[in-house]
Amino acid sequence: MDATVAQRIEQEVKENPVVLFMKGTPVFPQCGFSAAVVQVLSHMGVPFKGIDVLQDPGLRQGIKDFSSWPTIPQLYVQGEFVGGCDIVREMFDSGELTEFMQSKGIAVEPATA
Repeated sequence: MDATVAQRIEQEVKENPVVLFMKGTPVFPQCGFSAAVVQVLSHMGVPFKGIDVLQDPGLRQGIKDFSSWPTIPQLYVQGEFVGGCDIVREMFDSGELTEFMQSKGIAVEPATA
């Protein structure tokens, strides 16, 4: 993996409490899995930084190498890799994601219906 790509990923993960490496942007996701994670985070009221891997092929491969995880999206909270779409959804459904976010000092303010 390119050292500058690794440094960029590390910097983003360190500087932003919640980072989602995704296809597309939070406003316009380019794949259903990315859209699903954006929806979960938005529903939880968790502010996050979305990083579009489609804009940079080096980053798209680099994030897979960085986390040893083969798919995108990838969610990081306080520098810790949480997982991809299925894991995030399962954690959300069980309530575990809210507990995890709060344990990391991330405010969760669920959107009211």
